[in-house]
Amino acid sequence: MRGARSRLRTLDVLAAGAVGLRARRLRAAFSALGICIGIAAIVGVLGVTQSSEADLLAQIDRLGTNLLTVEHSQGLGGGTELPLTAPSMIRRLPGVQRVSSTATLPGGVYRTDRVPSNETGGIGLRATDTALLQTIEGKMLAGTFLNAATARYPVVVLGYGAARSLGIAALDQPVRIFGDGRWFTVAGILQPVELAPEIDRSVLVGLAFANSDLGFDGYPTHLYVRADPERVVAISQLLPRTVDPERPDQVGVTRPSDALEARLRVQNSATSLFVGLGAVALLVGGVGVANVMVISVLERRSEIGLRRALGATRLHVGFQFLSESLLLSALGGATGVAVGAAVTAGYAAEQGWTVVVPAIAAWGGLASALIIGAVAGLYPALRAARLSPTDALRTV
Repeated sequence: MRGARSRLRTLDVLAAGAVGLRARRLRAAFSALGICIGIAAIVGVLGVTQSSEADLLAQIDRLGTNLLTVEHSQGLGGGTELPLTAPSMIRRLPGVQRVSSTATLPGGVYRTDRVPSNETGGIGLRATDTALLQTIEGKMLAGTFLNAATARYPVVVLGYGAARSLGIAALDQPVRIFGDGRWFTVAGILQPVELAPEIDRSVLVGLAFANSDLGFDGYPTHLYVRADPERVVAISQLLPRTVDPERPDQVGVTRPSDALEARLRVQNSATSLFVGLGAVALLVGGVGVANVMVISVLERRSEIGLRRALGATRLHVGFQFLSESLLLSALGGATGVAVGAAVTAGYAAEQGWTVVVPAIAAWGGLASALIIGAVAGLYPALRAARLSPTDALRTV
């Protein structure tokens, strides 16, 4: 009867929408691919960024933010040395826990005495006190650090980068290197020191031996200060005038952990750019879905007319095509979330990071796909709903 109410249920509408996808699987797959790429890009970028950020934050927590470095400011005239009294003066400041000094020595270091003197590889000697390892909270990869006894002899400790450049990976057998016209015995190799990269590229020798045999004049070029975490800012402001009261403007004070925090800010800026590109890809995918749905309405005019003749209402026809668009976008969105999560897991595992896939990225990506699907399918659904049975059946 014409006045009878249609008994088509919601599940029937969804099933009817799925019929169109099953009938045109290749077209559906390519249409969903655009949505998949956009969602995968967004989830992958956010996941990798969050995993990297979690690793950086853990690294900052592990290394601490209370290490300060002091050196002569560049480009302000004068030499590169700091006053002899600088370490002792710094130790008097309230809140200073430890102070260590190092000094760059002239000349290079080589694996053997057969290497030409101009091929140093950027590796040089650096005189240091025995408290440096504790001050920078470094760790040994192999061997031991300098102590009161070895600091008086031609014994060195290699920074991680210097050891790699010299081709020294272990100390199972006695190892010697050549520098400043003499041989040095290698006592240890440091693990990477994230907050003091200059140490990684250096060969460390004791201050006592540098004074007695290498012509070192005792003036430090670099100071490391470990401060009370609650007083870092105040101490950093006092250090220039404490180190050199006459020329405080020529003393540079830095906090190495600030570089890690700057990496987070740069990383977040880059993340916004890549998420924007992912959003553009998602928008393009939505346009592709809309185009496919419009073509589908034109191709299925006879089906629409037949369904209307059998009692389907305009609302049911519209919902059928809208549900088809939503299912298509949901398929692409779910696949994109899975691909993005897999990319995040793979890259984070390769880098040794903790895998972090933000819930907002996964659920937000899926929700975005559904919104795109709804917008993309709205016009085709309205167009299908407006077709009258007689006009539609003329194409049969």
